[in-house]
Amino acid sequence: MTGSFMGDGFTGSTGGWGQGGSGGGLWEAMEQLRGMFEQKVAPRMSRGDVRAAVLALLAERPMHGYQIISEIAERSGGAWKPSAGSVYPTLQLLADEGLISAEEADGRKTYSLTEAGRAEAEASADRPAPWQTSGARDSGTVGALPKAGIELAQAAAQVGRTGTPDQVKQAVEVLDDARRRLYSILAQD
Repeated sequence: MTGSFMGDGFTGSTGGWGQGGSGGGLWEAMEQLRGMFEQKVAPRMSRGDVRAAVLALLAERPMHGYQIISEIAERSGGAWKPSAGSVYPTLQLLADEGLISAEEADGRKTYSLTEAGRAEAEASADRPAPWQTSGARDSGTVGALPKAGIELAQAAAQVGRTGTPDQVKQAVEVLDDARRRLYSILAQD
């Protein structure tokens, strides 16, 4: 399977695992693992979610763009941190629609709701905020898995770099056992 860790995914052609190589195959596998987790675990929120989040936050108090980004990240427990490239265009769109206004002070624009914006925010006040949706909420627990996987890969790499041949053999047995145990979790009813 392309992109998986089947076969000799941790050994590669550069040796790895204390077989006289530099461990390059292990590092490549670690980077591949990290990339897979980052792609599949980080929640992607839609543009509508950014819009709803901005309106909900500005209904509480005026804020500048960086405050909005930080507040969303904090309220989602770090599971969702919208980029400036999604927040600032959304702010401009809301301003163009007449839902928010901006005041510049000390080189910073602070945004607040207009009357029309307040009415729109109140109309959606009965719905959960985007940072409370299942995608943002669940990724806090799902996020623990990739973190644990990356930490495991880092420990395995350390054993591969500095361990004796016997320690490397023991590490391989531990990893094989961990893999089997993970699959057994999926096999449970």
